[in-house]
Amino acid sequence: MEIPVTLKFNQQGLIPAIVQDAASGEVLMLAYMNTYSLEKTLETGYTHFWSRSRNCLWKKGETSGNVQRVIALFYDCDADALLVKVDQTGPACHTGNRSCFFRNLSLP
Repeated sequence: MEIPVTLKFNQQGLIPAIVQDAASGEVLMLAYMNTYSLEKTLETGYTHFWSRSRNCLWKKGETSGNVQRVIALFYDCDADALLVKVDQTGPACHTGNRSCFFRNLSLP
């Protein structure tokens, strides 16, 4: 499947993808996509990302069962970031937390 718009991928061929719970609006995680993972996401309706540490494609929840069914996919005004609204099954974070954003920095 061909990507229908001209997105701006970085020098490594990646674009940040912010994943948000479609029902609650909670930000669940940030990951990166390349053209291949974005095409797989569009083709299957489930999130696929590019692992920068393993240098390979991964389907979110493939081993844990905590998959993300895509409800909607947006790109920002500069076409250099994605917002992926999903129906999340189980926790999104590999730590077992619902969201990867569970720690806060204290303000003075």
